[in-house]
Amino acid sequence: MTTQNPGAIERTPVIPLPSGAARPATAVGALATAASAFLAWTWTSEFPGDLTISGYPGGLQILTLVGAVLTLLFTAASYRPRGLRWLIPTGSDNAVALLALGTFATTWFTLIAISTELGGVANLEPGGYVAGAASLICLAAALGLPLDRRAKDHPHTNPAAVLLLRVSFAKRPLKAPTPLPGWGEILIVIAAYATALGVFTYGIDTSYAELFAGFLIIAVFAVTALGQAGILARLSAIAIRQRPVAVAAAFAAAAAFPFTQTDDQYATIGVNILIFATVALGLNVVVGLAGLLDLGYVAFLGVGAYAAALVSGSASSRFSSVHFPFWAAMLTGAAAAMVFGVLIGAPTLRLRGDYLAIVTLGFGEIFRLGVLNSDGTSGPNITGGPNGIHDIPDLKVFGFDFGDSHDLGGLSLGRFSNYYLLMLVVTAIVVIVFSRASNSRIGRAWIAIREDETAALAMGINGFRLKLLAFALGAGLAGLAGTVQAHVTFTVVPEQYQFAGPVPPNSAFLLAAVVLGGMGTISGPLIGASLLYLIPAKFQFLQNYQLLGFGVALVLLMRFRPEGLIPNRRQQLEYHEGDLPGDIGGPTAATPAKDVAGLTQAGA
Repeated sequence: MTTQNPGAIERTPVIPLPSGAARPATAVGALATAASAFLAWTWTSEFPGDLTISGYPGGLQILTLVGAVLTLLFTAASYRPRGLRWLIPTGSDNAVALLALGTFATTWFTLIAISTELGGVANLEPGGYVAGAASLICLAAALGLPLDRRAKDHPHTNPAAVLLLRVSFAKRPLKAPTPLPGWGEILIVIAAYATALGVFTYGIDTSYAELFAGFLIIAVFAVTALGQAGILARLSAIAIRQRPVAVAAAFAAAAAFPFTQTDDQYATIGVNILIFATVALGLNVVVGLAGLLDLGYVAFLGVGAYAAALVSGSASSRFSSVHFPFWAAMLTGAAAAMVFGVLIGAPTLRLRGDYLAIVTLGFGEIFRLGVLNSDGTSGPNITGGPNGIHDIPDLKVFGFDFGDSHDLGGLSLGRFSNYYLLMLVVTAIVVIVFSRASNSRIGRAWIAIREDETAALAMGINGFRLKLLAFALGAGLAGLAGTVQAHVTFTVVPEQYQFAGPVPPNSAFLLAAVVLGGMGTISGPLIGASLLYLIPAKFQFLQNYQLLGFGVALVLLMRFRPEGLIPNRRQQLEYHEGDLPGDIGGPTAATPAKDVAGLTQAGA
């Protein structure tokens, strides 16, 4: 249909069903899908997770059960009963449709995986057919609900495409929340971070690729559904009001991760995620705040790692007799990276755009080739050439040996758990530096340069000096993370610091983490780096196609959500001004102008 106001809200079902039948049918389908998780889906235990037991869900059946229960819960909440209204503050049925779609996708992914790996649909038990049919019925009924979509100018717009591709944006203004006492908001913040820790721990502990793929499917749809329901906006508003408690709860939840592990198998992934995320946050200073495209940023991580390795007392170091304490090694690595940042930035930062990107890409390759040839044959004997610096000893800080296992409260912390906690402290330092810098006069000047350098220069901002400062600060933060990486990996070699490679961190993955997560934010690069490290670690059989996959993902992201997963509010308004309803862009008939400022302040 054609409307006079292209920003108006249209509430129509994707699949027309008899009036009043869609909601109860969705509930029945969700209940049947949940019950099917207690049936056997295959006859053999060769498929991982052992889906042959009736009465006890396992593996991917648990994810289907979770999705079905959430769908049932939100369907019940859509009736607006007392006690459940808080689940859907926006009153939108999109959350129910998304959860039904996520449950359907997870269930059918499992059935297809069983048929593919075991050699045909004959390997499905009746429980599998029941699960597939029930999830399909649930999805069809959910698509019969009155879904919120923005009315389009063209009469033949595909409603299903609008739902699936534009579903990440809330389509209604939030209703005024009931005020909560301060202690109630604190409990909500603690519960939210505890839930996030549980979800992350489950995801990182998945023992096979099929289970992790199912986890990703249901998690993406569940998080998007929470955004449609308005819960994420409410949590964001509460976190802003209780900021000190939220920050403390976030780091407490992160610090609790090693205590959820029985060995160091997944703590290894955890510490490498923190290293990757910390370096991405440092790159966010350069790209997200100052708007400088740096394609050789991983070289600064290498400078910090090599500097720490050279003063670590390693027998393979050129200066094996030099052994700095860790705090001195950290300062050395950060200072060396900062010096390199100034040396590279001083002659190049007068360039802009693509020219600057090409120069920084060249610097990254020059660094890698330089340390590769500093072997005493092709060049001076400093870095050990292709063999690098190996046998880097474990850290000992105040008598605490990070290489030994330590018992704490009946729990044993292994080597990688120790380094995880150390890296968490480094991450906290980087977060504080980034936060203080972005909110300072210098940070506002960086943002002005990013938005329009010519206008900033006309207003009296010294663009070259401030860009050089951003380059130096970002390099120093990367060097800080490199000092820990050198001790975690035992060895520092040139192959670790490429522009693109199968294993992050490298410059391509770092830039992708910043863009994917959300430029100019703190949590965006942290989440983006976590995803980009965890996905390759779990899907090792796709190593040859990782760059292709991430390239496609970035293209889709730039098309449908250019501001990133965790957007900066200012950039979100810029990207979608006049394109989306008033909750993101300008005011519309659905959202009065006076409500736009309030929604923005609430974190919508």
